Amino acid sequence: MNKQEVEMLINERARLLKVVGAAAVLVANADAKNLPDGVMEAAELLSETLNELSEETLRDALESVHAEPDEA
Repeated sequence: MNKQEVEMLINERARLLKVVGAAAVLVANADAKNLPDGVMEAAELLSETLNELSEETLRDALESVHAEPDEA
């Protein structure tokens, strides 16, 4: 792999971490009682997928969007 490909992968990872971080914040702040059924199903799928990530990846994702993990 050449330098340009490595840089491209690093940049892509950074963008994906921002997406994951934003998704995690969205799920954490969503009020399930106020979500329509279809949205609730999507939020549950998103939540399950986020929970499958390693703790380190999720921490990196939250840091990329300047969010603090909930210690509760």
